[in-house]
Amino acid sequence: MITDVTGVLLAGGKSKRMGVDKRYLLVGRQTLFARSCAVLRGLFEQVCVVIAQDSPSLEAEVSVVRDLIPDGGSLGGLYTGLRLAKTQHIFLVACDMPFLNPDVIRHMIQRKDQADIVISQWGTRLQPTHAIYGRNCLPVIEEMMTLHNRKIHSMVGHPALRVCVVSEAEIRHIDHGGHSMFNINTPSDLEQARSVCNPGTGLES
Repeated sequence: MITDVTGVLLAGGKSKRMGVDKRYLLVGRQTLFARSCAVLRGLFEQVCVVIAQDSPSLEAEVSVVRDLIPDGGSLGGLYTGLRLAKTQHIFLVACDMPFLNPDVIRHMIQRKDQADIVISQWGTRLQPTHAIYGRNCLPVIEEMMTLHNRKIHSMVGHPALRVCVVSEAEIRHIDHGGHSMFNINTPSDLEQARSVCNPGTGLES
């Protein structure tokens, strides 16, 4: 059990592209929210779920907090999780990633003392909601909020922060199919995830 990093799950409940609350979509025999919670609870001693200020209440076996910043998006969720965590680092993840891989997360955590942000990369895209953030990020987030910059990607290029990128090759060495980097944004993504969970694939929940 990891004691010096807090698992933070973003579960705001808003999804313009899906048109429904993604948290309760079933993949395999579990909802997206339950799948993510189960992985984080199996890894981290401390787990926190961040929901939007206007999100319906959420029942969970872990701490559930409302965003400290209204309409802050993922950046606001990151700020809330980092501000409230009792540890120096958090692992931030969105609840729309149904195939989180504990070994990939552990691999990333091994890098946490080398940088303020340890972020995964898949193809040409960085994955800011599958990343580790240290408390040194808080002043930068506050500065961004003051400037009305809610783009979480902007943190990666900030001169005050050290960034470690975990490459696709590193991830594939652990998660050969790259399923852990798959996220659900559209109905077609959901159908693809459900097809992966069919019996016989080795990924049935």
